[in-house]
Amino acid sequence: MSSATPSQQAETQAPAEPEVDLNDLLATELAQIAPTGDRQLSVAVMDLESGERAASGSGQFDTASVVKVDILAALLMQARDEGRALTRGERTQAASMIQNSDNTATTALWTTIGGAAGLDAANQRLGLTDTTAGRNGNWGLTQTTAEDQLILLDAIFGTESILAPADRDFIESLMESVAPGQGWGVSAADPGAALKNGWLPRTATGLWDINSIGRVHVDGRDCVIAVLSDGNLTQADGIALVEAATRAVASAIKTTGRAS
Repeated sequence: MSSATPSQQAETQAPAEPEVDLNDLLATELAQIAPTGDRQLSVAVMDLESGERAASGSGQFDTASVVKVDILAALLMQARDEGRALTRGERTQAASMIQNSDNTATTALWTTIGGAAGLDAANQRLGLTDTTAGRNGNWGLTQTTAEDQLILLDAIFGTESILAPADRDFIESLMESVAPGQGWGVSAADPGAALKNGWLPRTATGLWDINSIGRVHVDGRDCVIAVLSDGNLTQADGIALVEAATRAVASAIKTTGRAS
């Protein structure tokens, strides 16, 4: 029996799988939940191992309480610069700020870091170029983008960071143990997500800003996700939109895994 020549073998091989672009897949998935009316949505995701990322939507959004992760990162950076550990009071306030979304604790730490100037300085070091701290003590009105939030999350959960390992571990431990009732959002992709959510009714319009950021495990991949939205009629509507967007992200990630 004669064996096939290399050229004949090549002719019988199955065609290579086409390249799959995560941005295209994400856009396709999100098209099914496109917000209507005054609602706006921006989503960004990054695979922490490969660095592959995708984003949909643009512009700045109010952070609401997701800024609390940023404030904690700034506090820890400043403490390292000063050659000190956090005080017992600061650690207690940080835990309350992240786990319970305590606004009183947040305001205290906002003052500790130097308010808007302190946050802006920290963000310059972290590489958050499209984030501007809220003025006049209004930390919840800090403006950010979904892609900037990925940069922050990568500094906490990625492989390389300006943040010290122990400080990253501290933030992660708090984000993994938020209070019952606050575990919605990006946890739609992974019930064990490390996350921080934000929700804010706007006084002028009565509409809601609803946001969620965090680290998730999807289809064997470690990813960070940021979902920002505004113009929601109710808090519940906003949560439903953010979770639908998160499931769309998870579906896109799983599709790239099947195609690779």
